[in-house]
Amino acid sequence: MRIVAGLYKGRMLATPKGTTTRPTADRVRQALFDTLVHAEWGGRTLVHGATVLDAFAGTGALGLEALSRGATHAHFFEADPAAVAALRTNIAAFRAKASVHHDALHPPRGPACDLAFLDPPYHEDLIAPAVTALKLHGWLKPGAVVVAETARDEDPPDLGELLDQRRHGAALMSIFRLGA
Repeated sequence: MRIVAGLYKGRMLATPKGTTTRPTADRVRQALFDTLVHAEWGGRTLVHGATVLDAFAGTGALGLEALSRGATHAHFFEADPAAVAALRTNIAAFRAKASVHHDALHPPRGPACDLAFLDPPYHEDLIAPAVTALKLHGWLKPGAVVVAETARDEDPPDLGELLDQRRHGAALMSIFRLGA
């Protein structure tokens, strides 16, 4: 696992041992960020200068990739102790502007983010409840772009305007723009 582009390009990510996390593959992150930057509804400013949220963060690959590409701050949510240790190691190694929180389903009050990545365990229906909780506690701006990763055979939740949807191996990436 490495950062694909930007300031941290080529830097390796610490990963926890075992199977408790499922890091988003390098090629999938590259395809996702290409979509975000080059789609007619996206653009460079969708990432560059953004405040991002990475829920169910694991190693933090998505949020760190965004920081590498010019996001100004990342907020990570992760509950698994081994993943949190790897995430903190990665944040420290990159000297990233970031904060780590425990539970995306019960978040504290937070700053409004422009772009959010949600990559929970597959088949546990955690995305919609997490988005609801994060919106309620101020973490998501109206009109924020949310990238939701589900299993390929899983129906993604309806989070707002569906901007794009792509299959990558076992994953389905759905990109939404939240309503007010």
